[in-house]
Amino acid sequence: MQCRGPAVPIALPFDCVCIGFGLRNVTRKEIALAEMRRVLKPGGVALILEFSRVWEPLRPAYDWYSFNVLPRLGRLVAGDDASYRYLAESIRVHPDQPTLKAMMEDARLERVEWFNLAAGIVALHRGYAL
Repeated sequence: MQCRGPAVPIALPFDCVCIGFGLRNVTRKEIALAEMRRVLKPGGVALILEFSRVWEPLRPAYDWYSFNVLPRLGRLVAGDDASYRYLAESIRVHPDQPTLKAMMEDARLERVEWFNLAAGIVALHRGYAL
């Protein structure tokens, strides 16, 4: 199902709710997380795959790449550097791994944990409706 995160139009509970590379574009993340929790059946799992905070020793190189190389590649390949500049900027203002974990817990998800992928460039968060 595809719908707006803050207003899932369904009353039946789900075993799993997931969002990939979309939460950072949601304005009211706390509402979207609460909706994810609301539509989960007991024992259900919420999965969030999203760009995140890269491992500290790699951050300077990753930032340079994100703000210098990525927009140029976007301009060369897609004729659009602005979208790739927005991508880099939106990643920087998205909550880091511990903050997103706390937000999920505030939404009443339990046993929340995250798994860093590619040195934290991407993280998978998992929480349960118990």
